[in-house]
Amino acid sequence: MLDTSTSLQDDKQLSSTAPQFVQGMGLFSATAIVMGSMIGSGIFIVSAEMSRGLGSPALLIAAWLVTAVMTIIGALSYGELAAMMPKAGGQYVYLREALGPLWGFLYGWTLFLVIQTGTVAAVGVAFGKFLGVFFPSVSGSNWIWHIGHVPAWHVGPMVLGNMDIGLNTANLAAIVVITLLTALNSLGVKMGSAVQNVFTSAKVLALAAVVLVGVVAKNSVAIAANFGAGWHNFWAGAGWGTLHAVQVGVGGPTVYVGLLTMVAVVQVGSLFSSDSWNNVTFTAGEIRDPKRNLPLSLVIGTGVVLLLYVLCNFVYLSVLPMAGDPAAATIAGRGIQFASEDRVATAVMEQAFAGSGAKLMAAVILISTFGCVNGLLMAGARVYYAMSRDGLFFKSVGKLSERSKTPVNSLWVQWVWTCLLCLSGSYGQLLDYVIFAVLVFYILTITGLFVLRRSRPEAVRPYKALGYPVLPALYIVMALWICAVLLRYKPQYTWPGLMIVLLGIPVYLVWTRMSGARQESEQV
Repeated sequence: MLDTSTSLQDDKQLSSTAPQFVQGMGLFSATAIVMGSMIGSGIFIVSAEMSRGLGSPALLIAAWLVTAVMTIIGALSYGELAAMMPKAGGQYVYLREALGPLWGFLYGWTLFLVIQTGTVAAVGVAFGKFLGVFFPSVSGSNWIWHIGHVPAWHVGPMVLGNMDIGLNTANLAAIVVITLLTALNSLGVKMGSAVQNVFTSAKVLALAAVVLVGVVAKNSVAIAANFGAGWHNFWAGAGWGTLHAVQVGVGGPTVYVGLLTMVAVVQVGSLFSSDSWNNVTFTAGEIRDPKRNLPLSLVIGTGVVLLLYVLCNFVYLSVLPMAGDPAAATIAGRGIQFASEDRVATAVMEQAFAGSGAKLMAAVILISTFGCVNGLLMAGARVYYAMSRDGLFFKSVGKLSERSKTPVNSLWVQWVWTCLLCLSGSYGQLLDYVIFAVLVFYILTITGLFVLRRSRPEAVRPYKALGYPVLPALYIVMALWICAVLLRYKPQYTWPGLMIVLLGIPVYLVWTRMSGARQESEQV
């Protein structure tokens, strides 16, 4: 039987003969990981689809505020767990200690298979696509080696497949960036955190500059359409009795739902854009004074980013009308709802700065995506390292480099799978599938906070979750409501994600049996 007790884990990590993590990151670097992992390309895009579903400026802001409230409560709750267990692996460790090794493995399995690697692939390819603004030859349609097209496969309300496999110049740019940043992170945590600090600072300043655009480039037509006299238009369509149309699944029937249900439906966009704030917990073993700096970095990082996100959406509303016509010839005529390829931020910058707007926005997104990929690569490798130390992943992944004191093998195993996802063209679909699973793991982890308060009341807690038990319970209720709504109205986002998670159960059973057999043979 596999022994995954805390004492064994500690003995492994504290072995005097093995390389140990270097605590090379302070509060600024930890906060940079939080902010840098959150800010990718989503904030610049998802408001278009959200606006099409909501049709109300007030509800668009409300959806982002709901996401902000949930994320900050989550960060406050994770702060207690992070200060209590400041170990490499973060959320994986919290689930393992609170609910058992199976739950930790299922999280790590899903993280490796889809959540972390799929996000890196998607953000990397977004980098390539926006690089095409400056170099037109970099494009998802410019194929170097087109292996083939996987046809669409309809399974109930879901559509699987429908993707091109091969190497094009956009995913080649992604692979080059992912390779470069993996190599830099292999040199040591100080190198990885230095890159993160520079690019997070740059993209936060760039995002703040986008907010300033709303001050200097306000459009009177957009303000009249979205706000109106006494903010009358702002609140239009946001009444409790207003019904909103939702299509069930892909190609399913259209039904009409109330305000709370509609806001929950569109949370897929805002939650995805705000996700990965928990990544800093994965690097806990390399943060100085983690019992203080981890909780602080979570609260500061999520608070600043979410404030910028909400302000960005007010900027969108002050420059472009929300409602638009997909056939309109002008940027303003298409509005937020039908911005070209959903690139709302680009449309706002073009409206404000005419010909140079697209290149200005592309430069912002290149900075943003580069820093995001770095933070995700750095953090994800620490989870697979922790899993390997528990005998739940390839043994070589659980070793630190003698020279750099970083999990180099883990970084390069992550690199292999991420590059394959880039070539497969499946990353976008995979990310759609896992947002539900991500939310489930957040619920389980915060439930673990309650479990550990009862099962380990004597444990040292340098920081206790603010508002416990009310705020963590509120998070669980809100997240369960969103999950229930997505199960009912957006099954294409939910059931595949659950299947990916559940596939981890037989893998866990096989891996624990193999690990147990290996331990027995080593003892003989």
